[in-house]
Amino acid sequence: MNFEMNGSWNPVRPADTMLTAPAIEPSGGVLPAVVLDVELSEPLPTVAAVSPDGRRVEQAWALVRLFTEPLGTVLVDVPAAGLRPAQLGAGIEAELGDVVRARLGGPVPIDGFVPETEPTFLARRRAVLATAPHITVVVCTRERPGALARCLDSLLAQKYPEFRILVVDNAPQTRATAEVVGSAARRGAVDYLVEPKAGLSFARNAAVKASPGRILAWIDDDEVADAHWLAEVARALDENPEADVISGVIVPAELETRPQLWFEQFGGHSKGRGFKPDVFSPATAHRQSPLYPLPPFGTGANMTFRPGVIERIGMFDTALGAGTAAMGSEDTLAFTQVLLAGGTIVYQPSAVTHHYHRRDLEGLRKQMVGYGTGLVAAYTGLLLDRPGLVWSLAKLAPGALKDLIGKDSTRVATLREDFPRELLAANRRGMLAGPHAYLKSRRAARAKVRAAQA
Repeated sequence: MNFEMNGSWNPVRPADTMLTAPAIEPSGGVLPAVVLDVELSEPLPTVAAVSPDGRRVEQAWALVRLFTEPLGTVLVDVPAAGLRPAQLGAGIEAELGDVVRARLGGPVPIDGFVPETEPTFLARRRAVLATAPHITVVVCTRERPGALARCLDSLLAQKYPEFRILVVDNAPQTRATAEVVGSAARRGAVDYLVEPKAGLSFARNAAVKASPGRILAWIDDDEVADAHWLAEVARALDENPEADVISGVIVPAELETRPQLWFEQFGGHSKGRGFKPDVFSPATAHRQSPLYPLPPFGTGANMTFRPGVIERIGMFDTALGAGTAAMGSEDTLAFTQVLLAGGTIVYQPSAVTHHYHRRDLEGLRKQMVGYGTGLVAAYTGLLLDRPGLVWSLAKLAPGALKDLIGKDSTRVATLREDFPRELLAANRRGMLAGPHAYLKSRRAARAKVRAAQA
């Protein structure tokens, strides 16, 4: 199946791409899960039990698509003889069979599926691209040139007609980022901006100030964008003219280590949102409070704001985010502020980015601490600015406590026996540190501003 940039459809069955599992024994080590991108219009692949570097492949994690539309994800065990197409199909059928049948009128196709007419999903994308708005993609980064280069490569390969990339180099210590941007700029519209005050929110705000009147799509430097990411953001903007914010789905780019798989068990970046589009607004407050649970609306690693929205909420809180004692949640607070101001957030799971999770246990532990610290720090900042919300939060507290310590809560429902419970304890320690961390971060942010003005 050939999916062109403009969404056109070429109904030609691809050659059989099924692989034969190698008849070799693992030479040592384990690969927790191989990451697949499975297109149901094409024949399902065979997954070898041994990776090219000799590791035993335990599971296959697959993002399942139909005509490029993401339908969901599955995690399937890989037998010692390899995972055959029929076995992979059975795993997809068990998890996503209802979704597939709703679109195809039958079970998961093992040998691919060629429709007689252009699929509706592709036709709609083609129509959107015909009048696609200009989008500025923002990447905030600090001294990670290798990851940034990989991210920029994926952005320059976007199947989208009108966009530019703005890289914000936050408090640079070397010329490495500037050199990566210079190389990318020879291949496309890539601009470079320095924000000398350290902190992700300072970098985000610098991008906003440098791009007045622009649609801003945000991606982190440790991600790569799906080729149709911006096209699907544009689809969401077109189909939801009332939307202030579009949030997409973030899936793993690799699952090379146990900690990466454990992060996915904890919900990854998508926190169990699934692949069904959703809308959050004042009209939905009866089923989803803008205050809790957080963050049900999206994450800063894949979010798009219409022009002027960030300015209306007072910009990103510089006491939050990476590079501060609060460690994160500037995005979470921004989403909440949009909703509290009467705005609308649309969750568009067809807008996909792929994230490289932290590979080591210590890195994951720090991330869990950061998540807890940032979340409570964001609440602290919200209450300092809007103390009247304390009563609304008090009503939500019993449910939050149950989610935190309950053995059957959604927070732990996806965890398996091998998940280190110490990581949950690390997350709780971070929460306890949140209020103090926010106050410390706010003082530090104000000092940076004073120093810059001196």
